[in-house]
Amino acid sequence: MTRHSPNIRAERAPIRQLDDAAINRIAAGEVVERPASAVKELVENAIDAGARRIVVEIADGGKTLIRVADDGCGIAPEDLPLALSRHATSKIDGSDLLDIHTFGFRGEALPSLGAVGRLTIASRAEGGEAAEIAVSGGVMAAVKPCARETGTTVTLRDLFFATPARLKFLRTDRAEAQAVGEIVRRLAMAEPAVGFTLRDVSGGGEGRVTFRADPVTGDLFDALRGRLGQVMGREFTENAVAVDATREGIRLTGFAGLPTYSRGSAVAQHLFVNGRPVKDRMLLGALRGAYQDFLSRDRHPAVALFVDCDPRAVDVNVHPAKSEVRFREAGIVRGLIVSGLRHALAEAGHRASTTVAGAALGAMRTEPAGPARIYQMDRPSSGARAAAHAAQAPGFAEFESAWSGRVVEPEPAAEREADADSPAEAHHPLGAARGQVHENYILAQTADGLVIVDQHAAHERLVYEKLKAQMAATGVAAQALLIPEIVELSAADCALLLDAAEDLARLGLAVEAFGGGAVAVRETPAILGEVNAEALVRDVLDELSEAGGSDLVRERLDAILSRVACHGSVRSGRRMRAEEMNALLREMETVPHSGQCNHGRPTYVELKLSDIEKLFGRT
Repeated sequence: MTRHSPNIRAERAPIRQLDDAAINRIAAGEVVERPASAVKELVENAIDAGARRIVVEIADGGKTLIRVADDGCGIAPEDLPLALSRHATSKIDGSDLLDIHTFGFRGEALPSLGAVGRLTIASRAEGGEAAEIAVSGGVMAAVKPCARETGTTVTLRDLFFATPARLKFLRTDRAEAQAVGEIVRRLAMAEPAVGFTLRDVSGGGEGRVTFRADPVTGDLFDALRGRLGQVMGREFTENAVAVDATREGIRLTGFAGLPTYSRGSAVAQHLFVNGRPVKDRMLLGALRGAYQDFLSRDRHPAVALFVDCDPRAVDVNVHPAKSEVRFREAGIVRGLIVSGLRHALAEAGHRASTTVAGAALGAMRTEPAGPARIYQMDRPSSGARAAAHAAQAPGFAEFESAWSGRVVEPEPAAEREADADSPAEAHHPLGAARGQVHENYILAQTADGLVIVDQHAAHERLVYEKLKAQMAATGVAAQALLIPEIVELSAADCALLLDAAEDLARLGLAVEAFGGGAVAVRETPAILGEVNAEALVRDVLDELSEAGGSDLVRERLDAILSRVACHGSVRSGRRMRAEEMNALLREMETVPHSGQCNHGRPTYVELKLSDIEKLFGRT
């Protein structure tokens, strides 16, 4: 018995033209997914109008009220009805859909919102009269005068009242309010010169401000740094490096967090294309590739990156919400992101995030004491410290065997005094070694604090960077297979793999066509040892299909080098001499990325003397 499909009718259905109300409700389903989508469209319109201050008010997560007020150019009274018509816009003339310099360009947002909610627009163009227009469920009222300064206020009440089924798919008020806040913060990052205020007016009254970002002035990086400090917090700007790279007319700017300033999820990754916030798989894949050498797979970098290019080189009209883009030269953009980020991180040198020191200080707890005592002791001079050290050294020697660590061998008193007065050691960024604790941690004294170095993690990174440099200089040694391995593929997969054959050959993986849909694997990277060639080829194909490029072979080579570096570095438990510890510190200061090990963990912690003194109540 054949079951009848409910989508197939026995009788022929006539073709009919949908009315405007139905068309607008369908369009609203694509453009307005939730209150945050409505806020995005309205705030983008305000930015396109040249606004310098934008105020967003919401109630009940945006379900009952969304109001966006700006001080932009405004709308003339005679244009208000046209603004609520489908595909009516002032941003493009329709002659070139690729030459787009604004957020909006389809003319769908306002009529879509008016079709599913109660929408009111009050506006005044400079030098003109203020007027307002209302539309409810797609039914438009007449234009009437109102009182307003230059700019526009759009009020949307009872979102989805005309399509009540959509309300059942919305989340809680709190979740929707958080989504609105995220949208406003992303747009605020894109426009540092514009002031943003988000206010929750649930329950009536003036409500409470949940987000505020005042306009920031200055050059590109100063303004962006100031705005990112407002949105992402000062902690991010203090632990991020500036990125500025250009390739074939495409520019990458922004700030990238240090590897030791990473997150457990991708919530702190903000990507923009020509100022438009996007979530693009290709860009996210390039970001992962740039940090793959510094972070473990369960950690995610924090970045705010801006890709600027000719509008004709990118298509922003491939997604109804304009959250995805398609580049004409995706490979160039991906390579720019990877190389630009790696270059910026390399320039950071041995720098580690300040959050590491904060976490270390936070783990230290002083015992509760009685009434606080006020210390008014001056910090001793270097000469006084040297004299005190010389006087106390014999007494401390009696306890050396019972101490869990190991101190640097004592020097003659004359040499100690000379070193104490010499600023050369203390002026090194990582200071001078003063001791070794538990045969694994080096204690170094800097000009204004203390540095604790994990000797194994630090030396592992140094050895790893040397191995990578050697491989880059001499190339990847390939091991020829005695009998080439034949891998059967589909015609499309075969063509995709052969297109990348030249790049794979430079990494030691040699493949060539074998007729039909088969390829022959003739060489594999020697450092990988015995490898399943077919599994490797299929993994490479999966990455080529998903990301448009493959770094899988390079990742495996780097993983081997990382393991070699781990086994070839200074082991925990080894006692080091003073000159060995100082040599390790000096090399860390000259090798890029030495602030974190191969897995993204910090190699050292720096504690400022002022913070240490706070632990003892000396401030």
